[in-house]
Amino acid sequence: MIKATHIVRSFGEGDLAVTVLKGISLFIDSGEFVAIIGPSGAGKSTLMYQLSLLDEPSSGEVELDGVKTSGLSQAEKTSFRLQELGYVFQDYALLPDLTAVENIALPMLMQGMRKQDALVKAQKALLRIDMGEKANSLPSQLSGGQQQRVSIARAIAHEPHIVFADEPTANLDSENGQRVMESFLALNKEGQTIVMVTHEAEYAKHAKRIIAMRDGLIVSDEKRA
Repeated sequence: MIKATHIVRSFGEGDLAVTVLKGISLFIDSGEFVAIIGPSGAGKSTLMYQLSLLDEPSSGEVELDGVKTSGLSQAEKTSFRLQELGYVFQDYALLPDLTAVENIALPMLMQGMRKQDALVKAQKALLRIDMGEKANSLPSQLSGGQQQRVSIARAIAHEPHIVFADEPTANLDSENGQRVMESFLALNKEGQTIVMVTHEAEYAKHAKRIIAMRDGLIVSDEKRA
């Protein structure tokens, strides 16, 4: 599903250049739930941005579902992200004037889907994470945990091949963080591929595979029963 080969990502030029990723290679299979962990500055979010087409490596190759992404134009990458990938961020990124179901439908409308079809898919996604009763609620009427679960529904509504989550529990208390993890676990049980970046060990342990990073390198890669 995901194949990364010798990924290097540097920022700046000349004497001011900083290399954040130092030649990382990894393979993530379809249906895996992977947590990428490490201390601040380890490069874990930078790695996720390379794998998810939100950034481009300085060198190396990222292959997603058999597609070598270095050969794609920017327009093709945008289309690939909209159609094949889902994203969950720590700040929820919900539009305040749209209801939950409208926030979820919006990316599908951007793909060109008919409004009614997008709303039906959005409602189904809410039901999958047990939030169907909040379809017509505005973000301001939802708790932080509920907003994050809406963002998960938005990420899965178009049935992406891979969901990427960057510190999805960072702004939540332990109870809401656990509910978010339960949503991920239920989705993964259905076969959803999930790649999650977290600095919180208590949430990483829910993943089936834990990749630990330090100083721009992978230092361990453990599969769990």
